[in-house]
Amino acid sequence: MADVKVTDNSEKILKALRGAKPRALEKIGEKAEGYVAKLCPVGTAESTGIPGYRGGTLRDSITHTADDEAAYIGTNVEYAPHVEMGTIYQRARPYLRPAVTEHQLTYQEIIRNELKNA
Repeated sequence: MADVKVTDNSEKILKALRGAKPRALEKIGEKAEGYVAKLCPVGTAESTGIPGYRGGTLRDSITHTADDEAAYIGTNVEYAPHVEMGTIYQRARPYLRPAVTEHQLTYQEIIRNELKNA
């Protein structure tokens, strides 16, 4: 009868998984930031009625951060919620929500890849 040796690698596996999570969240944040910026509406001289107007403040302010629990994508521009959600005077032009909902498979693939490489 052959001897069987059992090795407990659970700590090594858990350590690798704990490292994969923040890497995946950072990559998701980077990817989502790009999607948000592409979807973000940009005002023009024609759309605002202001001659010489150059928009892009909102789009250029999009950023992300990630921690051990989540990736956060957003902006500090005061009027951002009005663009995303609309007002009684302006229709909604969502750019954050679609960047999250329309790319869920991409984000899942990032997580899978990081777990494979853990």
